[in-house]
Amino acid sequence: MQHPPARREDASDWQSQCGPLEDFLRDPSVTEIMVNGPAKIFVEQGGLLRKTAAKFENADELVRLMVSMAASIGRPLDAKHPTVDGRLPDGSRINAVLPPVAVDGPALTIRKFSLFALTHNQLVQAGAMDERLAYFLSRCVAARLNVVVSGGTGSGKTTLLNVLSSFIGPHERVVSIEDSAELKIRVDNLVRMESRPPTAGDAGVSIRQLVINALRMRPDRIVVGECRGAEALDMLVAMNTGHEGSMTTVHANSARDALRRLETMVMLAGAEIPLKVVRSNISSAVHLIVQVSRGADGVRRLSEVVEVGGMEGEVILTQDVFRFTPGQGFRSQGIVPQFVRVFRERGIDFPADFFSEAYSVRPSGGGPRKP
Repeated sequence: MQHPPARREDASDWQSQCGPLEDFLRDPSVTEIMVNGPAKIFVEQGGLLRKTAAKFENADELVRLMVSMAASIGRPLDAKHPTVDGRLPDGSRINAVLPPVAVDGPALTIRKFSLFALTHNQLVQAGAMDERLAYFLSRCVAARLNVVVSGGTGSGKTTLLNVLSSFIGPHERVVSIEDSAELKIRVDNLVRMESRPPTAGDAGVSIRQLVINALRMRPDRIVVGECRGAEALDMLVAMNTGHEGSMTTVHANSARDALRRLETMVMLAGAEIPLKVVRSNISSAVHLIVQVSRGADGVRRLSEVVEVGGMEGEVILTQDVFRFTPGQGFRSQGIVPQFVRVFRERGIDFPADFFSEAYSVRPSGGGPRKP
């Protein structure tokens, strides 16, 4: 079941009040809008940035629009509160920064909301993955492996998390937790929660508080839109205490960097846990890290799929399962992950020689076949 963002019925009226940004907001090919002062408006189309001829008459016009946007989501934007981050009436994400924090003039960034979640078939057609990799990931989700999606800003982490969530069984209970509700998880027994930043007289509700609360809601899986702080500790606890098949995203430049990021975020929780214990918890909680990257051609694609395979001394063991190489595409590294035994234990049909180059995949995505 897909839940629309709040107040979507007001989206068209809101867009008509955005002056030079209106056409970009209505253009489905534009995925992001970046305003660097009144005379510089950039957009992202097809994964590539370009400067537009559009501009505001002056800085005051731009500031009025930014203040109006902030007011529409119940946030102040003024000298005392020079930054705002939130979700607009149509579900798009906004970040606004006023001078003097923004040195060269008011800055506005809008990441547009997609009305429809992309399917794995669409990602295959776009070159983000191939059929074999899509089939493998669907089996990993069905086997209730804990997955971390890592990547840089705008690399497609949320898009991939949506695709992974589409493989969740229809009879499972899922609790999703986000800063701004963007995920489109299509299961009937779904509870969506959204954090609220602190304001004057209101302590707000943090992602960490929501993760802790989710543990009391009898979830089969917990999906956190992004771990960026102390909530990583509670997410690992959830993964290690029966909430198998949970998923989250982290900012990282590689799959192994994602492990170091998780270590750092757990330390932010303030618990005096020895580093070896932190690493042991990570290695037992996380089964798979999927790295997504945006190439020079603007295509967002899976670049690494890495198994987390326990500890050796004080080091977390990892091994590459799939890797993207320019000119060669997505290649199995010929290693059978340890967690494949979980497929058999859960009765999931999976070819014994799937990781050899002797297998290809049907275009329908229905599984592997011998060529």
